[in-house]
Amino acid sequence: MLLPILLMIAAPFIGSFLGVVIRREADFAAIARGRSHCDSCRAPLGAAELIPLVSYAVLKGRCRHCGVAISSFHPAVELMAVIPVAWAALIQSGPLVALSAVLGWILLALAWIDWRSFRLPDVLTIPLLVLGLVSAWFFDSANWLDHLIGAIAAFAVLAGLALAYRWVRGREGLGLGDAKLGAGLGAFIAWQALPALFLLSAVFGLLYFLARSAFSRLSSDDERIAFGPFLALAGWIAWLYGPLLPGWT
Repeated sequence: MLLPILLMIAAPFIGSFLGVVIRREADFAAIARGRSHCDSCRAPLGAAELIPLVSYAVLKGRCRHCGVAISSFHPAVELMAVIPVAWAALIQSGPLVALSAVLGWILLALAWIDWRSFRLPDVLTIPLLVLGLVSAWFFDSANWLDHLIGAIAAFAVLAGLALAYRWVRGREGLGLGDAKLGAGLGAFIAWQALPALFLLSAVFGLLYFLARSAFSRLSSDDERIAFGPFLALAGWIAWLYGPLLPGWT
């Protein structure tokens, strides 16, 4: 139980860093140059103000310097970073929990960035692919080829859909960022779980569209909806629970 506990303690700090990654859209050069500051008065934040969740609670959600309300985005992403660790610890054990935590944090950043700006940065999707293939070599070496096939097949299917949509509709639908994210997920879950990945992501996307249509009117038929968050959630579930569909083992 020591490893999950340590990861749970570290998760809000990782979430704080992920918040910076998300807001700066994984521009690590800008992240390295910048220093954390208040979004309103630009005052640099001290060490005590950077303690995840605690500082927000102590300051009552307001900047110590100017008194302006701090965006709820910060505690939200810090709390969200705990979920992959807690969820994985219920199902897995040992080093797999740490691997799942890293996977969950990367997916959280990718999903949030895509939701905000319709981008899935290569600086996150490519390392996800590499991590998936390397992890498969260590944790499932006997079936490593299945993971490689999963990565290639997921990219081919999603890139093919993107090209087909562009050819039929004459405009962008899925982007290659989605295909690269799919490749990274395919490296983790192997080709046997790809049907579950595609089915679940489509179902999640459809449910969101129906819920949004029911409670608020879309501004136009051409309004964009990010697919990355649904793909990331489907990949996470397929990673934890397996292929899911009968006949795929």
